[in-house]
Amino acid sequence: MKLTFLGATETVTGSKYLLEHGGKQILIDCGLFQGKKELRLRNWEGLPINPASIDAVLLTHAHLDHSGYIPKLVKGGFKGPVYCSKATFDLCKILLPDSGHIQEEDADSANRHSYSRHHPALPLYTEEEARNALQYFKTVEFGKPYRIGDEFTFTLSHAGHILGASFIRVAGEDGTSILFSGDIGRLHDPVMKPPAKIQNADYLVVESTYGDRLHDRDNPADDIEKIVRRTAARGGTVVIPAFAVGRAQALLYYFHLLKEEKRIPDNIPIYLDSPMAIDATGLMKKYMHEHRLSPEECESVCHVARYTRTPQESKEISQNHDNVPRIIISASGMATGGRVLHHLKRYVGDERNTVLLAGFQAAETRGDRLERGETEDR
Repeated sequence: MKLTFLGATETVTGSKYLLEHGGKQILIDCGLFQGKKELRLRNWEGLPINPASIDAVLLTHAHLDHSGYIPKLVKGGFKGPVYCSKATFDLCKILLPDSGHIQEEDADSANRHSYSRHHPALPLYTEEEARNALQYFKTVEFGKPYRIGDEFTFTLSHAGHILGASFIRVAGEDGTSILFSGDIGRLHDPVMKPPAKIQNADYLVVESTYGDRLHDRDNPADDIEKIVRRTAARGGTVVIPAFAVGRAQALLYYFHLLKEEKRIPDNIPIYLDSPMAIDATGLMKKYMHEHRLSPEECESVCHVARYTRTPQESKEISQNHDNVPRIIISASGMATGGRVLHHLKRYVGDERNTVLLAGFQAAETRGDRLERGETEDR
């Protein structure tokens, strides 16, 4: 077997691994490069192989740095199956069309403001092209081996992380096996079940985004409680940019816990202002076997926040509510786009408010320091 790394090397996005054997070519993950412009430009460079020559794609999970290039692959001529778990497919039905919509918005903005070298600027793919790519998805069960011709057999195992996330073990007809980790969930995550223990693989391809550090031992609920209480005492608002799939659901769980234990005021409204996050949260009820929550807990987590779907509902959150504390969870997680931008514009600059970047690290705001009587270095 021959393995070629086409992404996620010297960076943490764009995961694509080409595995070749016996005349067959399969791609494990098919992700977008994200982040700095020089990384995003790689999405336009194309692959060193013809997409039409790829026999199949195996997908570890739905996050765009692992799945977001699939519509571009199909656009380039790929017509094979995309194998993944059922929950991964359901999440891709949410994430990929949204990604296409954002690509179109970015191209439209570039044309209106003339900041692109290309005239006209075009989207990497459209929302319609992303929806078209979904027809090539084929769902498979965890723990069951599947064949790709006579050359490969693959098996999915639970990886934790998010709904549907999978380890993929690929074996050649000679028995040689490679395990692709995708993103690995934490053993003691309060929401997701722990990853499976894999006992047998000749080679291991492991994601290592956070491989150079240890997990923080602090309890995120304690940090969130302190931040919310301090901000609410000032009459301020907590704005949380959050990734729609994974991080948003974890935050909802912690707010459910804090309200159940009466650790934050029960009258503080919580808003989940992201249609994509709302849809992803709804899948928690469909895939109860993939997370730790009981049906009662899941119901409570899914209803701890007020959902705002329309742009008008989003704008109304921050209108005419001065001095009334609230919590707003909104996308995007890196605050590079989406609805969270108008919340940041509304609340940043007022020392009563807090912007909490949801890496679950304790944060201290300017208002906290002034509250203790500390002066600021200018």
